[in-house]
Amino acid sequence: MANSALLVMDVQRDVVAIADDGSGYLPRLRRAIDGARAAGIPVIYVVMGLRPGDPEVSPRNKVITNAVRAGLFTEGAPGTEIHDDVTPQQGDVVVTKRRGSAFSGSDLDVVLRARDIDSLVLTGIATSAVVLSTLWHAIDLDFGLTVLADACLDTDPEVHTMLTEKLFPQWADVLAVEDWVKAIAPQRDLSDTLGRPLS
Repeated sequence: MANSALLVMDVQRDVVAIADDGSGYLPRLRRAIDGARAAGIPVIYVVMGLRPGDPEVSPRNKVITNAVRAGLFTEGAPGTEIHDDVTPQQGDVVVTKRRGSAFSGSDLDVVLRARDIDSLVLTGIATSAVVLSTLWHAIDLDFGLTVLADACLDTDPEVHTMLTEKLFPQWADVLAVEDWVKAIAPQRDLSDTLGRPLS
């Protein structure tokens, strides 16, 4: 069976403030995180962080330049912290990236190889940014992939729907959080259910 990790990507305070549409995104994501922990699946947080003064920002990169103009992703700024509703626990790994993909400018690949992880479960904000970029990068690295559609969020709901319903299923398993949590839930011993040993 594949060794999996759940990636929680760019769920940072300022990003959530911009993207959260009031549909219960954070509780769904929390459910996925809790389900992963219960099943013994590592939870790896990925955050976008740019050094003060933005030395890694090229004016040719419109995405990063626009994020900087919007005041996003400066390392050490309160808005760059992981959102309080899904904060890491002791033992969780937090990876800092410098570009769209979780692999770009980070040590994520080293962390995954050290743990012999060969399958990734993707969540995060935005579907059309970090999730899409990471999915493409992970395909080229031969990872098995699952996308939790309702644990991803985008500022454009139509783009989110197009990606999760039409594009992502070509390369990854696309599931709802509840379906995934049920699939990974540890199997209870029937003797616990019946209250007596099986003979």
